[in-house]
Amino acid sequence: MNILVTGGAGFVGSHLVDALVKKHKVTIYDNLDPQVHKALPDYLNGDAEFLKEDIRDGAKLKDAVIDSEIVFHEAAMVGVGQSMYQIEKYMDVNTMGTAKLLDILANEEHSVKKLVVASSMSIYGEGKYECPDCGILYPPLRSNEQLKKREWEMKCPSCGRTAKPVPTDENKPLQPTSIYAISKKDQEEMCLAIGHAYGIPTVALRYFNIYGPRQALSNPYTGVCAIFSSRIKNNNPPIVFEDGMQTRDFISVHDIVRANILVMEKSKADYKMFNVGTGKPVSILDIARTLSGLYGKAIKPEVVNKYRSGDIRHCYADISKISKLGFKPSVSFEKGMRELVEWGMTQEAEDRSDNAYQELKERGLVER
Repeated sequence: MNILVTGGAGFVGSHLVDALVKKHKVTIYDNLDPQVHKALPDYLNGDAEFLKEDIRDGAKLKDAVIDSEIVFHEAAMVGVGQSMYQIEKYMDVNTMGTAKLLDILANEEHSVKKLVVASSMSIYGEGKYECPDCGILYPPLRSNEQLKKREWEMKCPSCGRTAKPVPTDENKPLQPTSIYAISKKDQEEMCLAIGHAYGIPTVALRYFNIYGPRQALSNPYTGVCAIFSSRIKNNNPPIVFEDGMQTRDFISVHDIVRANILVMEKSKADYKMFNVGTGKPVSILDIARTLSGLYGKAIKPEVVNKYRSGDIRHCYADISKISKLGFKPSVSFEKGMRELVEWGMTQEAEDRSDNAYQELKERGLVER
């Protein structure tokens, strides 16, 4: 089959390309954003055709799309904090870039038989919780008043008791808390809507926190594992907000690739959205300590006991829905972290996180 991977030179996209070229003809469509790529990455698979083009260039995108049978839409600007002041750019690339793709599918002759779009756990906002008295909760963000008191855990909006995080399933109401999250929600909903309308089987995969080789270590707006790695490699302590006990669901990029190929091959996945995670919560402080230890550095994380605007407390995946298709995470946290660090030791990493922090601080997006 002819397969197009937008964002195919990126972290997830490049690993997906590596898996697909074993059986298919693959085209990579990527603009090599300088925030992510200093040059053409040396890991780019030579068995795939590479097009250095922008997702917002409708004419170039049309040429790439019309003969493709499967499209994996991975292209996106990534970064929650940065999205809160580069609003137009994030919406232009993520929402309008996706609109360019869908406009082609709706209005042009093409061969596309399936579309798989990269969505994000960020569209949930806070995760799902349970109150011992009031039951299941889908709470909004914690108030500034609560955060200023350093009361980090989620409170039940009805009775005020501390609520317990539970696995977040796909039926949780979507409450995105950043421009990035809103744009990812746009990507998911637009793709599913056009897929339904035009009979193009479409699947949205809600990625949880991905880590692994090829993360852009010098990009201070990417995932926390890459940001912490960059800090540690430069002998700087990882900066941990709140008390460090907030949790996320960390999944290896290799399992993300397996999920993509699974839903490509399974018609039972069509027109649906799926969480892709491990179902296991890990604290941000544990991530920082694990990485410091694996890098062999006696660097203690700096827990700042400050909060960032829009940050959530807990969110980890309920993966029962995608498990029914046969998906099971295969890379343990320990094995995956070792692989990340082994790769990270071979890479140069410029620590730009202080500049990123200062930008957020100047805009009032971090507690002073």
